Amino acid sequence: MLHRMYNTSSDSVYMELRGKILSRELKPAQRLLEVKIANEMGVSRTPVREALRRLANEGLVKIVPNSGARVASPSSHEMDNSYSVREYLENMSVELACRTGMDKRTLERLDGLVRDGDAAYDAGDVDAFLAANNDFHRIIAEAGKNYVLSEYVDNIIQRTNVYIYFYSKFIEAENKSSGEHRAILRAIAQRDRIGAQELMKQHLERVHAMFSEAAAKAKAKEKEKE
Repeated sequence: MLHRMYNTSSDSVYMELRGKILSRELKPAQRLLEVKIANEMGVSRTPVREALRRLANEGLVKIVPNSGARVASPSSHEMDNSYSVREYLENMSVELACRTGMDKRTLERLDGLVRDGDAAYDAGDVDAFLAANNDFHRIIAEAGKNYVLSEYVDNIIQRTNVYIYFYSKFIEAENKSSGEHRAILRAIAQRDRIGAQELMKQHLERVHAMFSEAAAKAKAKEKEKE
């Protein structure tokens, strides 16, 4: 969960809009008019604009020049492209992590993140689950000492997280990611580059397939309502 206190107008607008997007009160592709939001929330347009930029950085909102902001509506094609890029980047990050090696402290930190993910899953805490998952992948990327790569990995993780919010009520019916993360961690600890790369590939392919199936079901339901 998000524990930081939100005191500024921008923070308040951000949290309210984020909550409405995640609860589906604001629908995918719905326009987000700055003036209307500002009037409804009793603030100026500046904090609204700042909040929309933050949501755009998370992938929950899309800002189009000369058109304004809309709630994101990721397509299956966009999802496929995102996971193709993520698989390529994380294949490289695993390779570099194995070549560089990890010290005991980093391995213990990764193991702790897997346990944090387990606890968050059991508690049904999506934000905490995602935070642990994201940090696990980021630390592997950082271990390779290629900071351009780790920056790109961070960016693609944020992009693919969006599909969780739009296409899945919770991350997965069964916490398969935990076992997959532990297997990846063991392979990296043993500096088994080929094994670690294959395990990461299988992990990302499974998650991608899960969201593709969820997206197809969501679109089928939308057609039934038409």
